[in-house]
Amino acid sequence: MRRKTITFSRIVEAGMINFVRNASLAIAAMAVMVVTLTIVLFSIITSATFSNTINQITDKIDISVYLNDSITPAQKDGLLTQLRQLPNVKSVSYLSKEDALKRYIDKNKGNQDLLSAVNETSNPLPATILIKPRDLNKIQDIKNFLTKKDVAALQSNEPSYSGDRKAAIDKITHATNILRQGGIGAVIIFTIISALIIFNTIQMAIFNRRDEIQIMRLLGASTWYIRGPFVVESIIYGILSAIISILLVNAAFAASSGALQASSLGLLDIQYASTYFTSNFLWLLTLQLAVGIVIGAASSVIATRRYLKFKTSK
Repeated sequence: MRRKTITFSRIVEAGMINFVRNASLAIAAMAVMVVTLTIVLFSIITSATFSNTINQITDKIDISVYLNDSITPAQKDGLLTQLRQLPNVKSVSYLSKEDALKRYIDKNKGNQDLLSAVNETSNPLPATILIKPRDLNKIQDIKNFLTKKDVAALQSNEPSYSGDRKAAIDKITHATNILRQGGIGAVIIFTIISALIIFNTIQMAIFNRRDEIQIMRLLGASTWYIRGPFVVESIIYGILSAIISILLVNAAFAASSGALQASSLGLLDIQYASTYFTSNFLWLLTLQLAVGIVIGAASSVIATRRYLKFKTSK
């Protein structure tokens, strides 16, 4: 066990020495990996931000069902029960005529003309059922239920639906899907570029140390003892790239909320994105480190295996 520990420590030490020795070769590899990891991080934050925006707008959307004044308590309770049993209904609330009037007055406090018109007559507003849907893409199921003959007979007017908000959600959802697909494509492309650059960097490092490696092979060094330092070197690339990437994103949020004093950028809620980044910093950092290490280690293993296999065949 002690021998394995010593061997491992020597491999790590050799890898760190190689990193310092090949620092100039590592710049390009790390630069591309930083871009890759930044795209990964930005895609995650943006997706979470858009999802939050959609949820906020969805919570403000409801369907108003206006009831006849002649409806009986039994009919009202039966209708509420049926609505609550619909799969796409998140919540159902009932407003009596008096509650509907109070709600109308609260919403129109700044419009004296409307308030005066209401006060001049007896309460003209019907009792109302407010329905909050779970999924706006399946809103038609609720509409189909409300247009049934026996259900429509209980209503004084056609249901009111917040169509403008749904249009906003459709717009955000579309943007989210495009961004997600574009982010995945960009991550794949830059991951391949990063892997190729690291692959070539390790190949060059192996070429520069070919005499040293040959001597180690003649002295009986194991394949992993020779390969290990290069893998460690590539892992260092990934670790440093992850740290640089997350620091760059942190600096970008600090600049947007500080110097620019921006709270949003188009559909992107910068304030929420910054909060999400801060509250999930450790998880995002762990993810960045994991992705960076995997890219670096995999590229190095492939490169060293190819070289060692070539030397063995000789």
